[in-house]
Amino acid sequence: MIVLIADDHPLFRVALSQACANILGNDATLLQAQNMQQLWPLLRAHPDTSFIFLDLRMPGSDGFTGLTALRTEYPDVPVIMVSAEEDPTIIKQALTLGAAAYIPKSAPLELLSEAIAAVLSGESWLPAGLIQDVNSAKALIDDDFASRLEQLTPQQFRVLKMIADGLLNKQIAYEMNVQETTIKQHVSAILRKLNVNNRTLAGILFEKLRLPQ
Repeated sequence: MIVLIADDHPLFRVALSQACANILGNDATLLQAQNMQQLWPLLRAHPDTSFIFLDLRMPGSDGFTGLTALRTEYPDVPVIMVSAEEDPTIIKQALTLGAAAYIPKSAPLELLSEAIAAVLSGESWLPAGLIQDVNSAKALIDDDFASRLEQLTPQQFRVLKMIADGLLNKQIAYEMNVQETTIKQHVSAILRKLNVNNRTLAGILFEKLRLPQ
């Protein structure tokens, strides 16, 4: 079993690794990343990863952009969000976008075994004390938008992010080392899948994935 822990706080990574080692035993290989740039190579080397712990606010993961990118490229690898953020609206958005579980950093470590057991069984998980508030919260991201995002290929998601960042097709082509005609094809597919008429609207939708600092 391979478990990836992605968090930019070294002490939390160590604590989470020790807790997972106690729960999963010697059969688990625990790998750490302090940002998304370190996480991607680990996933490419270990596509059979059992699950990922992902910090909500981490370099390279602006709000839910990291979660959505992971779900786009590795849809079969469950993601457990970990965060100091306990706003029910934000937690609901994480689950809507495909997080398998959400663990507040204030939660007792003994709850970790519950979350891991649920995720490994293919179920979703929240601390019992948050379920009612999360269920009644109104997420800014609805199921329809989440399902449309799931239709994007990994390349199209990267193009969408760069559209939201204000890059032109020529600049995106340079960044991705492809022909501009390829980017135009991606943009057309993105607009169709997101059901919007222009790239400005597509960029506005992408901004829903980001959180205020």
